[in-house]
Amino acid sequence: MSTVIMESQNNVSYIYLNRAERYNALNKEMLEELLKVLETVEKNDDKVVILAGYGNAFSAGGDVGMMKDFADKAFFDGVMKTIGKIVLKLYMLPKIVISAVQGSAAGLGLSIALTADYVIAQNESKLGMLFIGIGLAPDGGGHFLLKERLGTNKAKQFTWGLKQVGGQQAKAMGLVDILTDKQVVEEATDMGQKLLTTPLTAILKTKMMYHSKQKETLEYYVEEERKAQWELRHTEDHQEGVQAFLEKRKPVFRGK
Repeated sequence: MSTVIMESQNNVSYIYLNRAERYNALNKEMLEELLKVLETVEKNDDKVVILAGYGNAFSAGGDVGMMKDFADKAFFDGVMKTIGKIVLKLYMLPKIVISAVQGSAAGLGLSIALTADYVIAQNESKLGMLFIGIGLAPDGGGHFLLKERLGTNKAKQFTWGLKQVGGQQAKAMGLVDILTDKQVVEEATDMGQKLLTTPLTAILKTKMMYHSKQKETLEYYVEEERKAQWELRHTEDHQEGVQAFLEKRKPVFRGK
């Protein structure tokens, strides 16, 4: 079964994360499938892309079960390279990208959601960066994407605070653009169809002017995040964070 599903309907490409039983936690296979799907979507004629997740979450983030394999540097570098390609591909797509967030968007899942031009979320959704909870720093361009939406100080404090904010607070902060009580993909589809009646060529020109200028900065953050994660995964705090997560208890960090 594919872990990422792509459909094209009425000039809109729908990309669904498809590990509902794991809250769409992103493992190596899923990341590689997502990159392949994005490469396909990049070449099609659809001008709107909707990112969503099947089940009760957009994405719970990176699959913690993958952490044990990160001891292998080649495995780690391969995964981080794939993540970097996904984020840059999404950010630089010459299409309007809409994230449709239901349930949780956490960690890497939130980074991917924030690559979009519009983030639509249900009122009961929960958004959080949460990497610090297992002794890691954000990746998937999370530093850059939070800075773009919140500014540097609020981005730092949001990351450090280990908060998952609800829809109303996320919108007030600027993490979310539109809240809905409707089925979130339905809301995103309505927006997509409205966008298709606008002068999209001009709209996409403005997008690409902004994003082309920022591409090098995003590449810098992606690379620095890769270096930081390799260093941090060898810390005592990271080992404790993962162990506490697996044992469903509160971690005891020592700043080491």
